[in-house]
Amino acid sequence: MNEWWIMHCKVSLALRVKESSICRSIIVNSISRRCHRHLTSSVIGLLLLFNKNKFWELLETNKRSQKPIKIIKKKNMGRAFVYVILGGGVAAGYAALEFVNRGLSIGELCIISQEPVAPYERPALSKGFLLPEAPARLPSFHTCVGANEERLTPKWYKEHGIELILGTAVKSADVKRKTLLTATGETISYKILIVATGARALKLEEFGVTGSDAENVCYLRDIADANRLVDAIQSSPGGNAVVIGGGYIGMECAASLVINKINVTMVFPEEHCMARLLTSKIASYYEEYYKSKGVDFIKGTVLSSFDFDSDGKVTAVNLRDGRKISVDMVVVGIGIRPNTGLFEGQLTLEKGGIKVNGKLQSSNSSVYAIGDVAAFPVKIFGETRRLEHVDAARKSARHAVAAIMDVDKTDEFDYLPFFYSRVFTLSWQFYGDNAGEVVYYGDMSGGGTTFGAYWVSKGHLVGAFLEGGTKEEYEAIAKATRLRPEIEDLGELERQGLGFAVTTSQKPLPVSLPVDVRASDILLEKPLFAWHATAGVILAASIAAFAYFYGRRRRRL
Repeated sequence: MNEWWIMHCKVSLALRVKESSICRSIIVNSISRRCHRHLTSSVIGLLLLFNKNKFWELLETNKRSQKPIKIIKKKNMGRAFVYVILGGGVAAGYAALEFVNRGLSIGELCIISQEPVAPYERPALSKGFLLPEAPARLPSFHTCVGANEERLTPKWYKEHGIELILGTAVKSADVKRKTLLTATGETISYKILIVATGARALKLEEFGVTGSDAENVCYLRDIADANRLVDAIQSSPGGNAVVIGGGYIGMECAASLVINKINVTMVFPEEHCMARLLTSKIASYYEEYYKSKGVDFIKGTVLSSFDFDSDGKVTAVNLRDGRKISVDMVVVGIGIRPNTGLFEGQLTLEKGGIKVNGKLQSSNSSVYAIGDVAAFPVKIFGETRRLEHVDAARKSARHAVAAIMDVDKTDEFDYLPFFYSRVFTLSWQFYGDNAGEVVYYGDMSGGGTTFGAYWVSKGHLVGAFLEGGTKEEYEAIAKATRLRPEIEDLGELERQGLGFAVTTSQKPLPVSLPVDVRASDILLEKPLFAWHATAGVILAASIAAFAYFYGRRRRRL
């Protein structure tokens, strides 16, 4: 007889005669000899079946069984879920909604976030949240109102059986064991992990400037930052602000500060604002508009140091070119860095983020990445990119969930890069790539309300920009960019202007397979102990039944 069968027979006999010492000996020996987990768990199952109270009594009183107590006791086992979303930003909220729409079962999903609130629409922080009158406040901008869908309040998560672990950092991850260790010491295990950790704001200290912890120096990445910025605005009515950085955050915060009647000076090292995306000609339009609102621009230089008062508040900024600007507050928007630290050495990284395939799946098949932290293949351009924008976060989240829930019926992520912004009365959208030759159209003199540009590379349209368009016009430039029509005459393209996109958009897009799949083919993976103990109980019942009927037969004989 093999060891497994002998052990079960011993336990069955011991329980029948209620011999506690034999039971204790069997448990300790099986653990000390490091028996196969199926064997040990089955023994536990037998004990639970026949004498539950005696089982716990034996484990608590026998000193040699302290090791199994650590494994068995629920309070030290942590929690297990089918799906865990690490991160609580925009992508997490949209992923949660997609899970529910596709038939998520109660108790399958957990979201772990360092922030103390449920996922919300981050773009609101630089716009509606900073308004002087009727500012946006939670719960008004919880996801997914940004896509005109339902608002996912904490109550919504509770109603759908989604566990929110908020205000909690994860200090380590083990993708091989499929576990996360929180700062509180709890272990969370998963079957599928979705990394939605986003990115953190770059700090001035990383560029050799100290003092960013001063009370009136503000960043804008999360709701805590936004509250701090609101406090700074309210404490400096009519004051002076310097905005460091000429990208998205810098431009949008500058507009909000002006609306709050703050005097604004923007400082950045590039030749023009939004240098990573816009051409100098397009950027000059927005700079002139900002100037008309009272914003000053200092370009081609950077911050070198701060002056402080006796309370530690910044009173002036010193620039590398020697200029000094008196300030009441400073807003810093100098870029972000993806939060990949937990997975360095465990997952393949590229473009500063976690490299994923067309299913948003990382180098570990159980780990997916979405949002700012994901570097995914952009099929239309045949290269891997990491895109820092809310639209990519929303759509990558939905696609990852579709791929998880039904991988066979989900195409590869085919995303058209998209960026947009709304400041003052201005509103623009950009699709595709800003590579190649640029063709402008419309009135960009300052008096016009609608203008745009096309980017042409290797004879094909690869990018399109439009300011002041209608919903239909924005849809037209998006579809035209997706089709990548051949461009033979740049002069003709300029002459047609927006009409080219409208005409081109009437052509059909390439046919793609539907991804509307609702059923999940991933089963709940319970903790090993619970699974094997259950199996042990079932097997024990079978053995007991066999012993009972076999005994009756022997007595009859």
